[in-house]
Amino acid sequence: MTAGWAAGSVRARGLARRRIGAGAARRLAGSRTLADALGLLAGTGYGPALRPATALASRAGADQRAVLADAQHAVAATVLWDLRVLAGWLPPGGAQLIRVLAGWFEIANVDAHLARLAGRPAPDDFTLGALATAWPAVRRAATTAEVRAALARSAWRDPGGGSDAEIRVGLRARWAVRVADLGGPAADWAASALAVLLAGERFGAGDGGAVDGGRADGGPVLSLAAARLLGARAERAGSLAELADRLPGRIGWVLAPAPAPGDLWRAETAWWERTAAAARRMLATGGLDRAPVLGASVVLAADAREVAVALEVAARGGRPEVLDAVA
Repeated sequence: MTAGWAAGSVRARGLARRRIGAGAARRLAGSRTLADALGLLAGTGYGPALRPATALASRAGADQRAVLADAQHAVAATVLWDLRVLAGWLPPGGAQLIRVLAGWFEIANVDAHLARLAGRPAPDDFTLGALATAWPAVRRAATTAEVRAALARSAWRDPGGGSDAEIRVGLRARWAVRVADLGGPAADWAASALAVLLAGERFGAGDGGAVDGGRADGGPVLSLAAARLLGARAERAGSLAELADRLPGRIGWVLAPAPAPGDLWRAETAWWERTAAAARRMLATGGLDRAPVLGASVVLAADAREVAVALEVAARGGRPEVLDAVA
């Protein structure tokens, strides 16, 4: 242990205490309007980033769907800011850990850039600062081919294809491998998350997935990542049931809630519940090492996800029981 890890552990626990928790998120979801829900968040750690959306939500004629999207983006941006602050308290190795965990935000930026290149609407970019890996180069890319080339020159490596879908899936699969390489509990978190991604891409009935139980591919990076983290037998599974049966025992729980492709959202929800619970246990230990840092990163992300879902429920008129089911 170094002084940097000790300071970072203390800071990580302090940041995690700023989460609003499940009870407060349920109250948000019970709000009758999005403006009411945003008002409840004003005094929380999310409040400063939400001020523009809060001011706009109560204006007559405001596009509530646009306000909701801006608010959810601000909630996520709050987590990113906390991670940037936390990285500043850590020694160089700790900052790299945070950079890997913050990969979701870089993926989101790449997704948005690809959408803009295709002429589609896209959210604002997240400000990554020192947590960026390839984003400064990707941001300058004028074509999808240039995006792929910029990624290939970075720690993300080649996403395995040149289409938007191949880049998106390749990045997510590569992120799972990068997180797994952190070792410890992160390895199982990443592997179980990759199992859900693989199930959706191979056997789901949505974007990129097969229809009626057929087997789609998902691209070479997904195949390589699955073989590495889940095993070759699981990667070769020909159905959702077969994939669930072939997963390593330590992560076999993740697809249990999803007997059919239409239930994969339940697997994602189960992943968040189980992973966040493990992260909270890590925070409860007295260690002054990387465990509280890793735990706090997950707890902050899980809380933001729950808040984002609660805001959407409130925007639809408020039904707290919906939050219980999906978050």
